[in-house]
Amino acid sequence: MHLLQRSLAVAIVACGLLAGGLAAAGDCPAFYVDGRLPEIRNTKMAAATTELCYGVFGVMHSGITRTPLWSAEHLTAENVEAARNLSRENSFHPELRLPASARAELSDYARSGYDRGHMAPNGDMPDRETQHESFTLANMVPQDAEVNRHIWAGIEGVVRKMARKEGDLYVITGPAFIGGSVQKVGNVLVPTHLYKLVYSPRQHAGAAFFIENRADAQYEVLSIAQLEDKVGINLLPSLTPAQKTVLLRVPAVRQRKTGSK
Repeated sequence: MHLLQRSLAVAIVACGLLAGGLAAAGDCPAFYVDGRLPEIRNTKMAAATTELCYGVFGVMHSGITRTPLWSAEHLTAENVEAARNLSRENSFHPELRLPASARAELSDYARSGYDRGHMAPNGDMPDRETQHESFTLANMVPQDAEVNRHIWAGIEGVVRKMARKEGDLYVITGPAFIGGSVQKVGNVLVPTHLYKLVYSPRQHAGAAFFIENRADAQYEVLSIAQLEDKVGINLLPSLTPAQKTVLLRVPAVRQRKTGSK
C-alpha cells in the first residue's frame, strides 16, 4: 500500500480519500490544554476527519484509517477515584454517528489477531455512561495483544497514578502510522506505533510514552517536541517550542499481567 508521508510524520493512504476536513474550532474544548485542539500538519491527513465529543473525552476520527487520530482527556483525580470502583462491562460497538464508509465495524476486528485497543481507556471512566462511550470503535485501534494487556496497561495505570497526585492532567493518546507500508484488519489500518502524551498544568511540563505496536516492544519517554516530530501533529498548539522541550518526570512502568482497562 502506497502512503504519503511528511518527514517522520504519520503516514496515510494516498487514495480513496473521503470528503471532509478538520473543523476550525473544536466542539469539546474542555479536553484540551487552553481549549485548543491539536493541529494536523499534513493536509492529506486532515481529510475525512470528524470530531466526536463524549462525556469525559473527545476523539478526532479519521475516515481513512477508521481509527481515532487521537483521543483527548482532561483526566481528574475525582474521575480516577470514581472509576476505581466501577467494574468493567465490555460493550464494544460501532460508532453510528459516522457513515458506514468511514467507520470500523466489529467484523473488522473479528479473528484479526489484534485486540480492540482503547485510546481513552475504560479505566478512566467515572460512570456507566462514559464507560459505554469508551467502548465505541471510534476510540479503538488494532493493538498487539501483548502490548495492550501488559506494558500498555501499565502505562495507563501510571497515568492514573499521576493524575491522582497532580490533581489533573491533560492526556492525548493516539496511533502513529510510520514507514512505507502498513497492515489492515478488515478496513481498519493497523498503527505501527502508539503514544500517550501527558501534560501537567501544575508543573507546566509534559512527556509522552511511545511504543511500537508489536509483541515484546519497550516504551520510550519523549518530550512533547520529539513526539510531535514523529507523528506530524502539533499536539499542544498553545505551548511554545521551548515549553515543549521541558520534560515532565514520569514513573517507570511495570508490565501488568492483566488486561488493559
